[in-house]
Amino acid sequence: MQSLEFGISQSDLIKVAVAVFCGSVMGLERQYKNKTAGFRTIILICLGSTIFTMISQRAGQGVNINLVTGVGFIGAGVIFKDNISVNGLTTAAVIWVAAAIGMANGSGNYMLAIISTFVTLVVLIIFNYFEGYLDKIHHEKLLSLVFDSDDFENLQMVENIIHKHKLRSQVRLVNKNNGCLQAAIFVTGHKKQIKKLDEALLAIKQLKSF
Repeated sequence: MQSLEFGISQSDLIKVAVAVFCGSVMGLERQYKNKTAGFRTIILICLGSTIFTMISQRAGQGVNINLVTGVGFIGAGVIFKDNISVNGLTTAAVIWVAAAIGMANGSGNYMLAIISTFVTLVVLIIFNYFEGYLDKIHHEKLLSLVFDSDDFENLQMVENIIHKHKLRSQVRLVNKNNGCLQAAIFVTGHKKQIKKLDEALLAIKQLKSF
């Protein structure tokens, strides 16, 4: 490859272009699903790891493995945890993969970078339909219940109704506030049965809200 001005070669420009392409393809999928790390973020991660790898190679240090540690801080920033659930793990994984693709591209492995990009898309898009089917037959729902009194038997009554609908339950939180019993119950089972459970809960007079 012939060198251009300022010590930039055509190979460098190809690496930058491939990084932007791979990052944009994955970023579009994340942006479409309204994730925290979207279109521009994934592009910049892929491009940044490419540039760092190029600089490391020119300095005679080979591929900079420390990039993995640095990207970990970004990934941790998109993971949100509350008292009951964790969100953002898939987006964090995409960030990690984007950095790996950028490193592959920066080291000159264009085909590996492009193939890895489309394999990642297969996992994110095609496998999403498989996840949808699994969610249908094994759906999860967190019920937040507020009763009109602090009678613990009301909670037991709700658990019995859950079991009658052939669902599994796990009480995650129970407390008392202003004379009202509050509970959080994690329910799993077929999506159709959970919908029927919602209808049954609407008929319970002791429930102020759920």
